[in-house]
Amino acid sequence: MLLLGIDVGTSSIKVSVVDSQSQAVLKSVQYPDTETEISSPQPGWAEQSPEMWWEHVSMAIQKAVSSGLFNPSDVSAIGIAYQMHGLVVVDKDQNVLRDSIIWCDSRAVKIGDDAFNAIGEEKSLSRLLNSPGNFTASKLAWVKQNQPELYSKIDKVMLPGDFIAMRLTGEVTSSPSSLSEGIFWDFRSDEISKDIVEYFGFDRSLFPEVKPVFSTHGYLKTDIAAALGLKSGIPVSYKSGDQPNNALSLNVLEPGEVAATAGTSGVIYGVSDELFRDPKSRVNTFAHVNHSLADRRLGVLLCINGTGILNRWSKNTFGSHLTYNEINQQAASVKVGSNGVRILPFGNGAERMLGNKVVGAQIHHIDFNIHHSAHLFRAVQEGIAFAFRYGLDIMRENGMNPTVIRAGKANLFQSELFTEAFVNATNVPVELYHNDGSVGAALGAGIGAKVFNSEKEAFLNVKSIKLITPTMTEQYEPVYEDWKGILEEQLTIK
Repeated sequence: MLLLGIDVGTSSIKVSVVDSQSQAVLKSVQYPDTETEISSPQPGWAEQSPEMWWEHVSMAIQKAVSSGLFNPSDVSAIGIAYQMHGLVVVDKDQNVLRDSIIWCDSRAVKIGDDAFNAIGEEKSLSRLLNSPGNFTASKLAWVKQNQPELYSKIDKVMLPGDFIAMRLTGEVTSSPSSLSEGIFWDFRSDEISKDIVEYFGFDRSLFPEVKPVFSTHGYLKTDIAAALGLKSGIPVSYKSGDQPNNALSLNVLEPGEVAATAGTSGVIYGVSDELFRDPKSRVNTFAHVNHSLADRRLGVLLCINGTGILNRWSKNTFGSHLTYNEINQQAASVKVGSNGVRILPFGNGAERMLGNKVVGAQIHHIDFNIHHSAHLFRAVQEGIAFAFRYGLDIMRENGMNPTVIRAGKANLFQSELFTEAFVNATNVPVELYHNDGSVGAALGAGIGAKVFNSEKEAFLNVKSIKLITPTMTEQYEPVYEDWKGILEEQLTIK
């Protein structure tokens, strides 16, 4: 029996086909080959077209099916992972009404802050576990305030993964995990938040049917199946945001287990059985994929918007003729501390861990007579690692103290230099795995379709490939303290 996983990323779509018995990956593809752009109609705005996502998902599935490496008729379940917090709105005919306002868009910060104050700090933190902040609910309120004619046509509000499932099946569903990441979920009453609905004046009918993450969210339509080269009637049996899904793919399911990823954004994601909330909402708590009212599993998420996107920008700007491996080699030729160059990686919208301030990416202490591209390449990776350390210290303030962090050997964790900087800056070992969001989505589909007897059974063959332990903390600590001083100075200015 085969399982198909779809990962709707910001930069591309990935699709994997996995053998459920061995958990072996038969085929993985990415589409398109180049990174997808983010539209920014105004400073601080970030949008992408849901129809573009669907086109790319279709092309990726067709590319996998045409490989000849598996029998498409053996695909028995579909799972979806997706970029979190995006807003997708459709009319009664399931037509998209506007481009998605995606996760790194900053336009709704004040709307969320006003909601936090009006609903009340204690009620927001005890029931929503977060400030409405710059999340999906606030983005929907922005549409309501600024595009009332368009808002009046909305039939359903959804997250990006819900939209892809709708295109596959014609059904519109959501889950407590998805709704919690939009700050629509009340963890005390285990339902869509009455406080959010009433404060913003949303119609309750805008929200889809709520189902568990691991459940049937519809069946592949006949016409779509024919276009994709699959059999009709396949269940979509799993939908999750990319960070809960990344944790799932690393078998991070129980309290105390922690995952990290360093793609376009950077994330540390720990599982707790407590109704965790940061008083300043700098880190956020959502329902994990295996959360239930009776058996709490909350995902505590630190997000840094500007990570891999900074690495890509520095390559395009200073090393477009180089591969990432060549950039890593140049960066490794420079000593720890980049000879004084310090980079703040916060150039991708408001940063939640910085109180939703827009600090911007900054380069400090450049000397034209000393520094060259290698210093910048190293300072980029060190700056990203230091941002992780800064955020992890916030999590530690709130009682989350990981003894090991699991990460996939992907994106920035493919760089030995970055991994070294991350481990030594945080002083936490990292366990690397061969994992992929689309593979995690495929295994999630198997759990949802009850192909596996338990969640743990889906990961029996997932083994660590390498453990990296801190050995140079004394070299990184003073550099981090200098970097932190620069950041805190900028925060006082902002």
